Amino acid sequence: MGSKRREFTPEYKDEAVRLVINTGRPVTVVARELGVVEQTLGNWVKAYRVRREAGDEALTEEERAELVRLRKGSRGQPPQV
Repeated sequence: MGSKRREFTPEYKDEAVRLVINTGRPVTVVARELGVVEQTLGNWVKAYRVRREAGDEALTEEERAELVRLRKGSRGQPPQV
């Protein structure tokens, strides 16, 4: 049987990226400590850096996920005044 793909919350991703960015430890080390595939954590860190360079660091992964959820929920709804 195929393995089930793990899903991570936005909060978990944010905290994992902070461990790499704030401590200066290599992605390899942090990924091993967290039990996450190195490439996965590397992708999260890369996405963070791209957002930061684009000036979008004001929103965390968690906040972006909430924004997407709210936008999906409001589609087809009349605007509230």
